[in-house]
This record gives sequence, C-alpha cells and structure tokens, in this order.
Amino acid sequence: MLNRYDRSPHPVGEAEVRYLDGDFRVIRPGAYVRCAVTGEPIPLDELKYWSVDRQEAYATPAAVLARLQAEREG
Repeated sequence: MLNRYDRSPHPVGEAEVRYLDGDFRVIRPGAYVRCAVTGEPIPLDELKYWSVDRQEAYATPAAVLARLQAEREG
C-alpha cells in the first residue's frame, strides 16, 4: 500500500506478464492484462487464472473452459 509520502505513479495501460507456476512476473508495468478469450481487461490485483504453457490470462473459469473446448475442437 502506498502512503502519502510515496510519489510513485500508479501503473496505467496494459502490463506485459510472464506467467509462472502459481505466480506471475511483471515484465512491463501496467494496470491490467487482457483475457485471451474475451479480451476484457483484468486488473493485475484480480488476476487468478492463466496458462503457463500458452502464456495467456483468463478473466474467469468459464473463459478457461472455453479455451480448452476450442482447443479440443480445433
């Protein structure tokens, strides 16, 4: 949490992220990443679902399921 003396700006725009097992590393600072299925922005502090193999983020469990189903069909 920032205190009133911290003058660091809040990150804006899309972040570049490296997805790891159980964690992720921010490569380029930003406020959000985009869901690979829906395209909706996901704030980094709310990011819970991603694929290490595909290096992509998902907004919801339903988006993960949609990606897996599309992969099986395609």
